Amino acid sequence: MNFGGTIRLNRIGVCVIIGACVLFVLYMNTNGIENQKTELRKNTEKVNLKKLLAAAISVAIRGGKEVVLIKKSNDIGEKSKGNTKEGINDPVTKADYNSHCAMYYGLSHLFSGLKIISEEHKEQSECTNISTFDSDFEDTLKDLPVVDQHIPIQDVTVWIDPLDATKEFTENLLQYVTTMVCIAVKGKPLIGVIHKPFDLETYWAWRDKGNSDNFGNKKTDDSGNTKIIVSISHAGTVKNVSQQAFGKNVEIISAAGAGYKSLEVAKGNADAYIHITHIKKWDVCAGNAIIEALNGKLTTLSNTELDYSADSNPLNDKGLLATMKNHDLYLEKLNSVKKNVL
Repeated sequence: MNFGGTIRLNRIGVCVIIGACVLFVLYMNTNGIENQKTELRKNTEKVNLKKLLAAAISVAIRGGKEVVLIKKSNDIGEKSKGNTKEGINDPVTKADYNSHCAMYYGLSHLFSGLKIISEEHKEQSECTNISTFDSDFEDTLKDLPVVDQHIPIQDVTVWIDPLDATKEFTENLLQYVTTMVCIAVKGKPLIGVIHKPFDLETYWAWRDKGNSDNFGNKKTDDSGNTKIIVSISHAGTVKNVSQQAFGKNVEIISAAGAGYKSLEVAKGNADAYIHITHIKKWDVCAGNAIIEALNGKLTTLSNTELDYSADSNPLNDKGLLATMKNHDLYLEKLNSVKKNVL
Protein backbone atom coordinates (compact mmCIF):
# COMPACT_ATOMS: atom_id res chain seq x y z
CA MET A 1 0.00 0.00 0.00
CA ASN A 2 1.38 3.29 -0.97
CA PHE A 3 0.91 6.04 1.64
CA GLY A 4 3.07 8.45 -0.26
CA GLY A 5 1.71 11.41 -2.05
CA THR A 6 2.61 14.63 -3.66
CA ILE A 7 2.25 18.02 -1.96
CA ARG A 8 1.91 20.83 -4.38
CA LEU A 9 2.74 24.27 -2.89
CA ASN A 10 1.33 27.46 -4.23
CA ARG A 11 4.16 29.86 -5.02
CA ILE A 12 2.21 32.85 -3.74
CA GLY A 13 1.48 31.08 -0.46
CA VAL A 14 5.14 30.22 0.00
CA CYS A 15 6.13 33.83 -0.60
CA VAL A 16 3.57 35.02 1.93
CA ILE A 17 4.85 32.61 4.58
CA ILE A 18 8.48 33.52 3.97
CA GLY A 19 7.66 37.24 4.02
CA ALA A 20 5.79 36.88 7.30
CA CYS A 21 8.75 35.07 8.87
CA VAL A 22 11.15 37.76 7.69
CA LEU A 23 8.93 40.53 9.10
CA PHE A 24 8.62 38.71 12.42
CA VAL A 25 12.39 38.34 12.73
CA LEU A 26 12.90 42.00 11.84
CA TYR A 27 10.27 43.08 14.39
CA MET A 28 11.87 41.03 17.16
CA ASN A 29 15.33 42.38 16.37
CA THR A 30 14.10 45.97 16.18
CA ASN A 31 12.18 45.63 19.44
CA GLY A 32 15.22 44.16 21.14
CA ILE A 33 17.44 46.96 19.86
CA GLU A 34 14.97 49.60 21.09
CA ASN A 35 14.86 47.96 24.53
CA GLN A 36 18.64 47.99 24.62
CA LYS A 37 18.67 51.66 23.62
CA THR A 38 16.17 52.48 26.38
CA GLU A 39 18.31 50.74 28.99
CA LEU A 40 21.41 52.48 27.66
CA ARG A 41 19.71 55.87 27.94
CA LYS A 42 18.74 55.09 31.53
CA ASN A 43 22.29 54.15 32.38
CA THR A 44 23.92 57.12 30.66
CA GLU A 45 21.42 59.95 31.34
CA LYS A 46 22.96 62.46 33.72
CA VAL A 47 21.68 65.26 35.92
CA ASN A 48 23.47 68.52 36.66
CA LEU A 49 23.57 68.81 40.46
CA LYS A 50 24.02 72.59 40.36
CA LYS A 51 20.79 72.90 38.39
CA LEU A 52 19.10 70.44 40.72
CA LEU A 53 20.17 72.52 43.73
CA ALA A 54 18.78 75.67 42.09
CA ALA A 55 15.52 73.84 41.45
CA ALA A 56 15.43 72.54 45.02
CA ILE A 57 15.81 76.07 46.39
CA SER A 58 13.14 77.38 44.01
CA VAL A 59 10.55 74.72 44.87
CA ALA A 60 11.21 74.97 48.62
CA ILE A 61 10.50 78.71 48.44
CA ARG A 62 7.44 78.19 46.23
CA GLY A 63 6.14 75.51 48.58
CA GLY A 64 6.65 77.93 51.45
CA LYS A 65 4.58 80.55 49.66
CA GLU A 66 1.74 78.04 49.39
CA VAL A 67 2.00 77.37 53.12
CA VAL A 68 1.79 81.08 53.92
CA LEU A 69 -1.16 81.59 51.57
CA ILE A 70 -3.16 78.83 53.22
CA LYS A 71 -2.35 80.19 56.67
CA LYS A 72 -3.72 83.56 55.61
CA SER A 73 -6.96 81.98 54.37
CA ASN A 74 -9.99 81.38 56.52
CA ASP A 75 -9.78 77.59 56.29
CA ILE A 76 -6.57 75.55 56.52
CA GLY A 77 -8.52 72.34 55.91
CA GLU A 78 -7.13 70.48 58.92
CA LYS A 79 -7.65 66.72 59.04
CA SER A 80 -6.08 63.97 61.12
CA LYS A 81 -3.86 61.18 59.87
CA GLY A 82 -4.30 59.48 63.27
CA ASN A 83 -2.07 59.56 66.33
CA THR A 84 1.70 59.34 66.55
CA LYS A 85 3.49 56.66 68.57
CA GLU A 86 3.41 59.09 71.50
CA GLY A 87 -0.38 59.38 71.21
CA ILE A 88 -0.31 62.89 69.75
CA ASN A 89 -2.60 63.92 66.90
CA ASP A 90 -0.85 63.87 63.51
CA PRO A 91 -2.65 66.47 61.37
CA VAL A 92 -2.53 67.27 57.67
CA THR A 93 -3.80 70.48 56.04
CA LYS A 94 -4.40 72.12 52.68
CA ALA A 95 -0.99 73.71 53.11
CA ASP A 96 0.69 70.28 53.17
CA TYR A 97 -1.02 69.25 49.94
CA ASN A 98 -0.62 72.56 48.10
CA SER A 99 3.05 72.72 48.99
CA HIS A 100 3.46 69.10 47.84
CA CYS A 101 1.87 69.92 44.48
CA ALA A 102 4.14 72.90 43.95
CA MET A 103 7.32 71.13 45.05
CA TYR A 104 6.84 67.62 43.70
CA TYR A 105 5.48 68.50 40.27
CA GLY A 106 7.74 71.53 39.96
CA LEU A 107 10.76 69.26 40.28
CA SER A 108 9.20 66.64 38.01
CA HIS A 109 8.69 69.27 35.31
CA LEU A 110 12.33 70.35 35.40
CA PHE A 111 13.85 66.87 35.78
CA SER A 112 11.91 64.16 34.00
CA GLY A 113 12.71 60.69 35.33
CA LEU A 114 14.04 61.90 38.68
CA LYS A 115 13.16 59.70 41.68
CA ILE A 116 11.27 61.92 44.15
CA ILE A 117 9.88 60.80 47.51
CA SER A 118 7.45 63.11 49.33
CA GLU A 119 5.68 62.88 52.66
CA GLU A 120 2.38 63.68 50.96
CA HIS A 121 0.60 62.24 47.94
CA LYS A 122 -1.71 63.99 45.49
CA GLU A 123 -2.33 63.25 41.82
CA GLN A 124 -1.25 65.92 39.36
CA SER A 125 -4.83 66.19 38.10
CA GLU A 126 -5.89 67.22 41.63
CA CYS A 127 -3.32 70.01 41.83
CA THR A 128 -4.32 73.49 40.73
CA ASN A 129 -1.19 75.38 41.71
CA ILE A 130 1.54 73.69 39.68
CA SER A 131 4.13 76.10 38.30
CA THR A 132 7.02 75.49 35.93
CA PHE A 133 9.36 77.69 38.05
CA ASP A 134 11.38 78.51 34.94
CA SER A 135 12.10 82.15 35.78
CA ASP A 136 12.71 81.57 39.51
CA PHE A 137 14.91 78.61 38.70
CA GLU A 138 17.07 80.53 36.20
CA ASP A 139 17.54 83.46 38.60
CA THR A 140 18.57 81.15 41.45
CA LEU A 141 20.91 79.21 39.18
CA LYS A 142 22.81 82.36 38.17
CA ASP A 143 23.43 83.32 41.80
CA LEU A 144 24.75 79.97 43.04
CA PRO A 145 28.49 80.10 43.89
CA VAL A 146 29.14 76.48 42.91
CA VAL A 147 30.27 74.73 39.74
CA ASP A 148 28.41 72.24 37.58
CA GLN A 149 28.62 68.57 38.44
CA HIS A 150 27.01 65.85 36.32
CA ILE A 151 26.17 62.42 37.73
CA PRO A 152 23.95 59.54 36.53
CA ILE A 153 20.31 60.32 37.27
CA GLN A 154 19.77 56.75 38.41
CA ASP A 155 22.07 57.44 41.39
CA VAL A 156 19.92 60.34 42.63
CA THR A 157 16.96 60.26 45.01
CA VAL A 158 15.24 63.46 46.15
CA TRP A 159 13.35 63.53 49.46
CA ILE A 160 10.92 66.40 50.08
CA ASP A 161 8.92 67.46 53.11
CA PRO A 162 6.29 69.94 51.91
CA LEU A 163 5.51 71.13 55.45
CA ASP A 164 7.53 70.12 58.48
CA ALA A 165 5.87 70.79 61.88
CA THR A 166 2.28 70.65 60.66
CA LYS A 167 0.90 70.39 64.20
CA GLU A 168 2.70 73.58 65.16
CA PHE A 169 1.43 75.18 61.94
CA THR A 170 -2.13 74.57 63.14
CA GLU A 171 -1.24 76.03 66.55
CA ASN A 172 0.38 79.20 65.14
CA LEU A 173 3.85 78.19 66.36
CA LEU A 174 5.12 79.26 62.96
CA GLN A 175 8.78 79.67 63.87
CA TYR A 176 9.12 75.87 63.67
CA VAL A 177 7.61 75.48 60.20
CA THR A 178 9.88 74.62 57.27
CA THR A 179 9.79 73.21 53.75
CA MET A 180 12.66 70.90 52.88
CA VAL A 181 14.42 69.25 49.95
CA CYS A 182 17.25 66.72 50.21
CA ILE A 183 19.34 65.38 47.33
CA ALA A 184 20.82 61.96 48.08
CA VAL A 185 23.36 60.24 45.83
CA LYS A 186 23.70 56.47 46.13
CA GLY A 187 21.83 56.70 49.42
CA LYS A 188 24.11 59.37 50.94
CA PRO A 189 22.69 62.82 51.83
CA LEU A 190 24.68 65.25 49.67
CA ILE A 191 22.68 68.49 49.38
CA GLY A 192 20.14 69.90 51.81
CA VAL A 193 17.73 72.83 51.50
CA ILE A 194 15.63 74.10 54.42
CA HIS A 195 13.31 77.08 53.92
CA LYS A 196 11.55 78.94 56.76
CA PRO A 197 8.51 80.47 55.02
CA PHE A 198 7.39 82.70 57.86
CA ASP A 199 10.89 84.11 58.41
CA LEU A 200 11.68 84.29 54.68
CA GLU A 201 15.00 82.52 55.22
CA THR A 202 16.48 79.77 53.05
CA TYR A 203 19.44 77.64 54.11
CA TRP A 204 21.35 75.24 51.87
CA ALA A 205 24.57 73.29 51.97
CA TRP A 206 26.36 70.96 49.55
CA ARG A 207 29.06 68.70 50.90
CA ASP A 208 32.55 69.75 49.73
CA LYS A 209 31.06 72.45 47.46
CA GLY A 210 29.59 75.29 49.49
CA ASN A 211 26.69 76.63 51.54
CA SER A 212 24.43 79.64 51.92
CA ASP A 213 26.13 82.53 53.68
CA ASN A 214 23.38 82.94 56.32
CA PHE A 215 24.97 80.26 58.50
CA GLY A 216 27.66 82.82 59.33
CA ASN A 217 29.98 82.26 62.27
CA LYS A 218 28.87 79.61 64.75
CA LYS A 219 27.81 80.90 68.14
CA THR A 220 29.97 80.03 71.13
CA ASP A 221 28.70 79.48 74.68
CA ASP A 222 31.10 80.22 77.52
CA SER A 223 28.76 78.97 80.24
CA GLY A 224 30.02 75.41 79.93
CA ASN A 225 26.47 74.04 79.91
CA THR A 226 25.56 71.43 77.34
CA LYS A 227 22.51 72.42 75.28
CA ILE A 228 20.38 69.58 73.97
CA ILE A 229 17.50 70.31 71.60
CA VAL A 230 14.69 67.75 71.60
CA SER A 231 11.14 67.29 70.37
CA ILE A 232 8.42 68.80 72.53
CA SER A 233 6.59 65.46 72.50
CA HIS A 234 9.26 63.62 74.51
CA ALA A 235 11.27 66.39 76.19
CA GLY A 236 10.80 64.90 79.68
CA THR A 237 12.22 61.50 78.77
CA VAL A 238 15.25 62.94 77.00
CA LYS A 239 15.85 65.36 79.88
CA ASN A 240 16.07 62.49 82.38
CA VAL A 241 18.50 60.58 80.17
CA SER A 242 20.55 63.68 79.32
CA GLN A 243 20.96 64.72 82.95
CA GLN A 244 22.35 61.29 83.78
CA ALA A 245 24.66 61.40 80.77
CA PHE A 246 25.85 65.02 80.87
CA GLY A 247 25.12 66.24 84.40
CA LYS A 248 22.41 68.24 86.14
CA ASN A 249 23.40 71.49 84.42
CA VAL A 250 22.46 70.24 80.97
CA GLU A 251 20.04 72.63 79.28
CA ILE A 252 17.10 71.04 77.46
CA ILE A 253 15.60 73.08 74.63
CA SER A 254 12.14 71.87 73.63
CA ALA A 255 11.27 72.58 70.01
CA ALA A 256 9.27 71.21 67.09
CA GLY A 257 10.16 70.28 63.55
CA ALA A 258 13.19 68.19 62.64
CA GLY A 259 14.24 70.84 60.12
CA TYR A 260 14.18 73.58 62.75
CA LYS A 261 16.13 71.50 65.28
CA SER A 262 18.75 70.49 62.72
CA LEU A 263 19.29 74.13 61.81
CA GLU A 264 19.72 75.06 65.47
CA VAL A 265 22.56 72.55 65.71
CA ALA A 266 24.07 73.66 62.39
CA LYS A 267 23.99 77.31 63.51
CA GLY A 268 25.55 76.55 66.89
CA ASN A 269 22.48 77.38 68.99
CA ALA A 270 22.40 73.82 70.34
CA ASP A 271 25.20 71.33 70.96
CA ALA A 272 23.18 68.26 70.03
CA TYR A 273 19.81 67.22 68.65
CA ILE A 274 18.54 64.00 70.21
CA HIS A 275 15.49 62.07 69.04
CA ILE A 276 14.60 58.77 70.72
CA THR A 277 11.47 57.63 68.87
CA HIS A 278 10.85 56.72 65.25
CA ILE A 279 11.06 59.42 62.58
CA LYS A 280 10.58 59.51 58.79
CA LYS A 281 13.50 60.13 56.48
CA TRP A 282 11.89 63.09 54.68
CA ASP A 283 11.94 64.81 58.10
CA VAL A 284 15.70 64.47 58.58
CA CYS A 285 17.38 64.06 55.19
CA ALA A 286 17.84 67.79 54.47
CA GLY A 287 19.14 68.47 57.99
CA ASN A 288 21.42 65.45 57.72
CA ALA A 289 22.92 66.78 54.47
CA ILE A 290 23.39 70.30 55.86
CA ILE A 291 24.98 69.21 59.14
CA GLU A 292 27.44 66.89 57.41
CA ALA A 293 28.23 69.48 54.72
CA LEU A 294 29.23 71.83 57.57
CA ASN A 295 31.50 69.11 59.03
CA GLY A 296 29.05 67.87 61.64
CA LYS A 297 27.56 64.40 61.97
CA LEU A 298 24.13 62.79 62.17
CA THR A 299 23.62 59.11 62.99
CA THR A 300 21.18 56.81 64.71
CA LEU A 301 21.71 56.23 68.42
CA SER A 302 23.40 52.96 67.47
CA ASN A 303 25.92 54.99 65.43
CA THR A 304 24.72 53.92 61.98
CA GLU A 305 24.23 56.23 59.02
CA LEU A 306 20.80 56.55 57.45
CA ASP A 307 20.29 55.13 53.97
CA TYR A 308 18.32 57.46 51.70
CA SER A 309 18.11 55.17 48.68
CA ALA A 310 14.74 55.15 46.90
CA ASP A 311 14.05 51.55 47.86
CA SER A 312 15.02 51.93 51.53
CA ASN A 313 12.53 51.92 54.39
CA PRO A 314 11.36 55.54 54.88
CA LEU A 315 10.98 54.91 58.63
CA ASN A 316 13.95 55.20 60.99
CA ASP A 317 13.15 53.61 64.36
CA LYS A 318 16.64 53.75 65.88
CA GLY A 319 16.61 57.35 67.12
CA LEU A 320 18.88 60.22 66.09
CA LEU A 321 21.89 62.15 67.30
CA ALA A 322 23.08 65.24 65.43
CA THR A 323 26.15 67.22 66.53
CA MET A 324 28.74 69.56 65.09
CA LYS A 325 31.57 68.12 67.22
CA ASN A 326 32.35 65.39 69.76
CA HIS A 327 29.78 63.07 68.21
CA ASP A 328 31.32 59.85 69.48
CA LEU A 329 31.60 61.25 73.00
CA TYR A 330 27.90 62.14 73.03
CA LEU A 331 27.02 58.66 71.81
CA GLU A 332 29.21 57.01 74.42
CA LYS A 333 27.66 58.99 77.28
CA LEU A 334 24.10 58.53 76.02
CA ASN A 335 24.44 54.81 75.59
CA SER A 336 26.09 54.37 78.98
CA VAL A 337 22.84 55.31 80.74
CA LYS A 338 19.30 54.08 80.44
CA LYS A 339 19.93 51.73 77.55
CA ASN A 340 16.42 50.40 77.99
CA VAL A 341 15.06 53.87 77.17
CA LEU A 342 17.35 54.62 74.21
